[in-house]
Amino acid sequence: MGAERAAELGKVVVSEEVIATIAGAAAAECYGIVGMASRRVSDGIAELLGRENLARGVQVAVEGDRVSITLNVVVCYGTRISEVVRNVIDKVRYNVEKATGLKVVRIGINVQGIKVRGEDG
Repeated sequence: MGAERAAELGKVVVSEEVIATIAGAAAAECYGIVGMASRRVSDGIAELLGRENLARGVQVAVEGDRVSITLNVVVCYGTRISEVVRNVIDKVRYNVEKATGLKVVRIGINVQGIKVRGEDG
C-alpha cells in the first residue's frame, strides 16, 4: 500500500514503488556500486538491472511512518565491500528520509555479485 501521512489540505500517500526507486537511485550513485541486481527465482542467478529498473532490486516494507529497505547490489571488484555498504546505507537513509519524511529504521544490503572492470554484461 505505501506510507500515508496527514497534510494540511488532505493526505499524502507515498507508494512502496516510489520509495524503492528513490533508494535504488541513491544506491546506484554510490562509488563501488556497479548496479542493482535482481535474483531470478527460477535458477538463482543474479541479473544486473539497467537504470530504468532500479526499483526491482529493492524490497520495501512500510509500517506507519517507519520504513525497512533491502537492496540487492553488484559491487565493483577491488573495492572494500564494507566501506561501499556503509556509504550506500548512509546515502539511501538520507535520500529516502529527505524525500518522503519517513523514518528509515533498517537497511539491509545483499551483495549479489562482483563485476570486474571491462567484464561484458
